[in-house]
Amino acid sequence: MAKPIRLLLVDDHAIVRHGLSLLLSKSREFVVAAEAGGVQEALARVKKRAPDAAIIDLSMKDGSGLDLIREIKKLHPDLPCLVLSMHDELEYADRALRAGARGYVMKENADEVIVEALRAVMRGEVYASPDVAARMLQQVANESTADESEKGIASLTDREKEIFRSLGEGLTTKKIAEHFGLSARTVEVHRSSIKRKLMCEDGAQLLREAVRWVEATKES
Repeated sequence: MAKPIRLLLVDDHAIVRHGLSLLLSKSREFVVAAEAGGVQEALARVKKRAPDAAIIDLSMKDGSGLDLIREIKKLHPDLPCLVLSMHDELEYADRALRAGARGYVMKENADEVIVEALRAVMRGEVYASPDVAARMLQQVANESTADESEKGIASLTDREKEIFRSLGEGLTTKKIAEHFGLSARTVEVHRSSIKRKLMCEDGAQLLREAVRWVEATKES
């Protein structure tokens, strides 16, 4: 029979740690090797007890669970961390995963999914609820679309970028022609070239992309 996975529980409420220990004791796969109520205590427990995994709350008396996760990943990169928190996962899960956590579980759902989540992180997987997973996939899709858009913009000539920016600022073909001393026909030729390079289906999409680009460059 395989040795049980040794866990470190990090939460600033002893009653929560006690309840979690009772919950995990129902499975012979896990054993609580150490507990901690704060960041510094947790780091000391990791060094002394060498747990196989850590379950970490985000709010602690002497710091942030996110900071603790970052420190653990720096000092003990092979130690998987699973966040167990009352904070809304749609707001904090992405931040936790970026800090180095391997999963995120809401306390209100712990009795249903904590064992499944621990099994996943111990297999080297990332655990997230369906809602968080869907949101992360959407973010990846959005970032990919933005990357492709930037590649297309990089292919524009200097004149095309000037016209593209003018479109995003709301100027008409006539105004753009007057501003740059060009004929309306020349501006339309540039518009067609921009639309082709950015793979816009029609003029309306070209205008939307131009407005989005202008707004993005203002923010940066």
